[in-house]
Amino acid sequence: MPVAPTSPAAPSAPGRPGPLLLHLDSAADGPDASVSRQLTELFAARLRARRPDVRYRHRDLAADPVPPLGPGLPRLGRRLERTGLVPAHEVGAHTRDAEEAREWELTRPLVDELLAADLVLLGVPMYHFSVPAALKAWIDRVGFPGVFTDPAGGPGLLHRTRAVVVATRGGGYGPGTPREPFDFQLPYLRALLENLGVPARHLYTVTAELTLAALVPHLAHLRGTAAHSLATARARLETLADRLAPGAPAPTPRPERTS
Repeated sequence: MPVAPTSPAAPSAPGRPGPLLLHLDSAADGPDASVSRQLTELFAARLRARRPDVRYRHRDLAADPVPPLGPGLPRLGRRLERTGLVPAHEVGAHTRDAEEAREWELTRPLVDELLAADLVLLGVPMYHFSVPAALKAWIDRVGFPGVFTDPAGGPGLLHRTRAVVVATRGGGYGPGTPREPFDFQLPYLRALLENLGVPARHLYTVTAELTLAALVPHLAHLRGTAAHSLATARARLETLADRLAPGAPAPTPRPERTS
């Protein structure tokens, strides 16, 4: 699996590379049709303007899909859970056949990218109340047991990582809406990232609701609400980019208000 290149940047200090922004898009649509892609690009461009030394890695999970799991990876993971979890750089030594080795070779670059990232940007449209399959394939690999656990017993290896989740939805799923119970997108992503070790205080979510209102006739009466939700999301992302430039003090997370 090819790894997307990191853009060149001036080092933040002599001999020290700049912080890394890992940008993941998962929408099947291209940037002309995908609101999530437009919003993540807004955030990434603004943050990079704020911190020119930021190294940037973009992984398009739809254009360059992560292969779904083969049986070798679950088998390897179960064995390590029984015998003792090991850090990512030791997992390869525990593979027992070509299938396990191949599955770990597909997984290791994704784990290493996430370990290296100072800030992770996730663009996630809601598909059928949850996340795209392209993103789920990535999740299934980076969730390999133990790779973000400190073998010395200290905090998890992602305890300094910050994550921005840009969630877009064609309908309205915000607090108090009739479809709020159908939202298996944001609760899932929060649970996932916190389980991987990203602290809740370092997790920021930005939502754009009713993105289909301009296209779907039965949502036409909500176009004003949709426009307000999108404008609010854009403003929130611009503020976050200014304040979350790696090395800047982290803002205090606050609940997102959705239209």
